[in-house]
Amino acid sequence: MLPQPDPLPDDLPPPQDDGATRHLPGRQLPPLAFQTTNGEHVQLDAISCGRWVLYLYPQTGEPGAALPPGWDQIPGARGCSQEACSFRDNLAALQGQGLQHVLALSTDRAEYQQHLVRRLQLPYPMLSDPELTLARELDLPTFQANGLTLYKRLTLVMHGDRIEHVFYPIFPPDAHAEEVVEWLEANQAPRS
Repeated sequence: MLPQPDPLPDDLPPPQDDGATRHLPGRQLPPLAFQTTNGEHVQLDAISCGRWVLYLYPQTGEPGAALPPGWDQIPGARGCSQEACSFRDNLAALQGQGLQHVLALSTDRAEYQQHLVRRLQLPYPMLSDPELTLARELDLPTFQANGLTLYKRLTLVMHGDRIEHVFYPIFPPDAHAEEVVEWLEANQAPRS
C-alpha cells in the first residue's frame, strides 16, 4: 500500500482566479536547466517533443512539523503532498492519454524533495527552483508567506516546448490529477 498524506481540512479557502496566467498559453519554455530528484539536470525546453505536464506547487511540509503560521488561511497554499500523491496515483491514466512525462517544480531544496520522493514513493522527478528562475522568465504568479516567496499552485500542459494549457487556480489539489486526466481525454494531443 502506498503512503498517503493526511486528508485536507474541509474548510480551506479556495484560491480565486486573478488572471495571472492568461499570458501563458502558446508561450515557449525558456532553455532553463534544473536539478532533479534523481540527480540529473534537465533542460525544460528539451524534456520531450510530445505532450507532458509540469505542475508547480508552493512547498511541502515535513511530517510531524507544525505548518507555518496562517498556512491554512492562505488560499491555495495547503495540499502539496496531497497533489503529489494525486499525480502518483493517476500516472497510469495520464500516460494512457498520451502524456510522456510528469514533472513537479517548487522552491523546495533538492535534498528535501529527494526525501519527499522516497517518503511518498513518487514515480516522477521533482525540480528544485529556489531562486524562482522560472517565475521570472515566464512571469508566473507567486505569493509571500512567512518571509518566503513561493509559487502559486498551477499546472502547465506542454506540447514539446510550448505551453498548450494552464490549470489555474487549482482547487482542491488532492483531486487535481483527475482534472488533468479529464482535460486530456477531451483534448487530443496535436500532431507533432
